[in-house]
Amino acid sequence: MGWLGWGGMAIAASAPAETVLVHLGAADGQLVFQPNQFDFTTGQRYKLVLDNPSDQKHYFTAKDFADGIWTQKVEAAGVEVKGAIHELELKPGARAEWVFVPQRPGQYDLRCTIPGHAEAGMTGQITIQG
Repeated sequence: MGWLGWGGMAIAASAPAETVLVHLGAADGQLVFQPNQFDFTTGQRYKLVLDNPSDQKHYFTAKDFADGIWTQKVEAAGVEVKGAIHELELKPGARAEWVFVPQRPGQYDLRCTIPGHAEAGMTGQITIQG
C-alpha cells in the first residue's frame, strides 16, 4: 500500500503537482510519444496530461512503472478513476490526466501495445530518481 498507510501521504496528495504534457501519436500519423523520455523523483506529485492528436487509438503502457507509483487518480471525460492503473488507452482526440507520486526508483520502459506501434518507434523511457 505504500503511501496509503504512510503519515506523509496527505502532504504528498495535496502538494502542487508538476504538470507534464504527453502526446500519444501525432496529427501527421507518426507513431511516437512526445516527449518519449521522462524523469521523475520519488515523493514528488506529478500530473501527466495525456492527449491523442492522431486519428487512431494508442496505449500508454508501462506496467513496472505503474507498480512503482501511488496513483491518486486518473481523470477523463468527467470521470475520476482511483486505484492501481497499469495502462491507459486514448482514442483519437481523447485527453486524460494521471496524478501520481513515484515511490520506487528505477528505469522503466514505455510503449504502445498496439501491434506494430512500438516497432515503428512508439516507445519511451521513464526514470524515477530516489
